[in-house]
Amino acid sequence: MARTFVVEADGGSRGNPGPAGYGAVVIDPATGETLAEAAEYIGTATNNVAEYRGLVAGLRAAHALDPEAEIRVRMDSKLVVEQMSGRWKIKHPDMRPLAAEARSVFPPSRVTYEWIPREKNKHADRLANEAMDAGKAGRQWEPRDSRAGLEAGGPARSAAARAADAAAEAAEAAGPKAPPAGWAPADLGAPTTFVLLRHGETALTPQKRFSGSGGSDPELSQAGHRQAEAVAAALAARGTIQAVVSSPLKRCRQTAETVAARLGLDVRTDEGLRETDFGAWEGLTFAEVQERHPEDMAAWLGSAKAAPTDGESFAAVARRVAVSRDKLLARHAGRTVLLVTHVTPVKTLVRLALGAPPESLFRMELSAASLSAVAYYADGNASVRLLNDTGHLR
Repeated sequence: MARTFVVEADGGSRGNPGPAGYGAVVIDPATGETLAEAAEYIGTATNNVAEYRGLVAGLRAAHALDPEAEIRVRMDSKLVVEQMSGRWKIKHPDMRPLAAEARSVFPPSRVTYEWIPREKNKHADRLANEAMDAGKAGRQWEPRDSRAGLEAGGPARSAAARAADAAAEAAEAAGPKAPPAGWAPADLGAPTTFVLLRHGETALTPQKRFSGSGGSDPELSQAGHRQAEAVAAALAARGTIQAVVSSPLKRCRQTAETVAARLGLDVRTDEGLRETDFGAWEGLTFAEVQERHPEDMAAWLGSAKAAPTDGESFAAVARRVAVSRDKLLARHAGRTVLLVTHVTPVKTLVRLALGAPPESLFRMELSAASLSAVAYYADGNASVRLLNDTGHLR
């Protein structure tokens, strides 16, 4: 018989948008024990984004305990409850990828949603505020520092959770913390490795024109086909690629098919790996955009939330790329997978792995047909192993 968990989640923003955080707790409904807690400071965001992030974190915490469980979600956000129950449409573009991510954790048939008044959601609310307080102090929330359950008058933490805290305290007293990602012990098992390949050149690439999801969907040029052949030979020589996943755009599919044919693999596509939609900037050079859309360009350079004229922001791209990353990690655990994609998705995966700020996107060079790589470990850490390698093109 399947277990049942209660997930209570909340999120908040001090400014809406402003400094934001979320909290989530997984409860055993039979005993009232707290089985897991999650909280995180997420930087500047709206209340609704923080609430959705809390929901996703709570579902993932429950999934880690038992992926076959039945879930009862309780939240004081009428918006999230009604949207996830299918009674309200999700109109805001920032909410759609988060809702999709939440639905991907458990089959929707195993999750029910219930609205509760705020005073009955104190535990998750306190966790969210602890996360925001930690962010204000320049650090991330730590489970062993939490008093959310006690202060909210909520259920006792489980023996397993208390034992985990005690073990963490003993480990800290005994010596240095575990090494960072890339220095991890062998008992974490083989990481899942994404080899990130930017597609080969198109006619627009040497001219440095904006070429995203909303443009003409150009094919590879002759130079681009030669680059695809070169990278295919290099990857075949390494012999480590076990699956190939591509952006649906033509230049990536052509690159991926060339490599996959050499490796004897099939190509799967993933919508989340497509390039940014640059809107009215598609096909223009940087100088042309500055001349025609100077205010929008200035805003775009200053904030990841600003979008090209009629286009898509880097913040929106990061959300959908993160959803695809998590789905692919679940599908290909412990394997080495080639992701054939574009400049922004590659840089975003590297940025997220490093925990770097959004402005780091402007500080990475990424050549056509270049290779990068990120390894993802079982403890949730990631390690950037390669960036913009073009040795196979020389």
